Amino acid sequence: MMHTTVGWHVELEFMEDEEHTRAVAMVRLPDGSEVRAHGQASRHHTDSHQPRVGEEIAGARALNELAMQLLTKAHGEIDAASGRTSHPIHV
Repeated sequence: MMHTTVGWHVELEFMEDEEHTRAVAMVRLPDGSEVRAHGQASRHHTDSHQPRVGEEIAGARALNELAMQLLTKAHGEIDAASGRTSHPIHV
């Protein structure tokens, strides 16, 4: 039995100001298509300035949205291949 190794590279970019961090996550799939998602975090004015924490929160939110989009995409492909409506696969 032959096994195929496939790798995906996820890219994260951050845009920050004094109170907001925005993240964009992107994965390029082997078929050349790309899936992008966004996340953001806001710092309360009484919190200390910790850019890494904002990146972690915004990044996690973008990755979570990316995961949901990939699940939706896979669900649509299952339906298209089977010719029927299947149960949602969001867990």
